[in-house]
Amino acid sequence: MTWIFKYQEGESFEPIQIAIRLILAAFAFDFLDGRVARLGRRESQFGREFDSLADIVSFGVAPAFLVYRIVLYQFEQTGWLIAAIYLVCGGIRLARFNVSSALPGNHKGNEFVGFPIPSAAALVVSVTMFMMWLAGHDRELGRTRYALAGLMVMLSVLMVSNVRYPTFKYIDWTPARSVAAFAGAVVVALALAANFQVTLAALFVAYMLYGLVRPWVSKRWRREIESDESDDESPER
Repeated sequence: MTWIFKYQEGESFEPIQIAIRLILAAFAFDFLDGRVARLGRRESQFGREFDSLADIVSFGVAPAFLVYRIVLYQFEQTGWLIAAIYLVCGGIRLARFNVSSALPGNHKGNEFVGFPIPSAAALVVSVTMFMMWLAGHDRELGRTRYALAGLMVMLSVLMVSNVRYPTFKYIDWTPARSVAAFAGAVVVALALAANFQVTLAALFVAYMLYGLVRPWVSKRWRREIESDESDDESPER
């Protein structure tokens, strides 16, 4: 039955494009649902657990099958192993986040410990979309697709690591509070409109790399990049 998940050379990209759109839509809704719940004072333990269940499907299972269909099937047993490791590490990442966020005083943190699984999935599909754009047509990805296997392994490690990533939830994007943040948002929006595939992939790659170099970035620059609030130590998430 593994033929169902295989991408054949010469096959249309349309099924892959549909999967990419759905995963990116799930990322957008995941970004908004918590904020909407907080605004409406509808947060609950059930909602948090159900959200994690949706996350493991949308950002764990779906990207794993997507990359398997594109390239991992060529590695036979190793391909399944890479996909399974990504899925397991994503589950561990979600479980660790749920446990840490349930601890007293930790629900308002502005850091993630480990690469967040929604961003991992968005990175995978945005890089895939970039590769499709590089191919210049809709029938063959080319040898660049093999980089997806390495990316999946790297993201698996980062998700269960202690590398810290900012949540960016406390940035005020209005010009009245942060002109730099507002200007940056406008530039990003224009870049996305001009070249969506390149800009989106660059944004998620930059976010992944930022967490790796963040310990060597000065606190002053981190405040400028991540938040316009005080420099108080944030609780671990």
